Amino acid sequence: MAQARRAARLLAGLRPDAIIASDLQRAAATAAELAAVTGLPVSHHSELRETYAGVWQGLTHDEIIARHGEEYAAWKRGEPVRRGGGELETEVADRAAPVVLEQAGKLPEDGTLVVVSHGGTIRTTIGRLLQLESRSWEALGGLTNCCWSVLGEGARGWRLLEHNAGTLPEPVLGDDD
Repeated sequence: MAQARRAARLLAGLRPDAIIASDLQRAAATAAELAAVTGLPVSHHSELRETYAGVWQGLTHDEIIARHGEEYAAWKRGEPVRRGGGELETEVADRAAPVVLEQAGKLPEDGTLVVVSHGGTIRTTIGRLLQLESRSWEALGGLTNCCWSVLGEGARGWRLLEHNAGTLPEPVLGDDD
């Protein structure tokens, strides 16, 4: 909760126009901290839930390797794997990215949307928005709890401006500016 409160104070400095969140408990509680600071309501969406990992759910890393080693190895190689019989990463992006795009489309010009979700869902959604091949999504890496990524519109679509950040972004001059 202390991490969420710190992140909320920093993100409030971006003057968000809207907050959307997964309806799962930790993400909803994290979003509530930002809502308390900004006075904005939170719109909860089940599509922003974490990847469903089937029988892997609740297992430790070592338990997954011991019980499902070949499946785990295939997933780490970038093969499309239904971890534990659950969702493919592309299916997570299929359900989450449209929600983000729809809500971003409702913003005023130069508006800011804060999306509070889970590491795997955020990574796959960013990969989809950046139009990266799904095999490349893992290259984005994970997110530390209560850290964030910042995407913005560039001349040719979405751009990743910050990733796994814990401080506010600085303006960067680039080819698009």
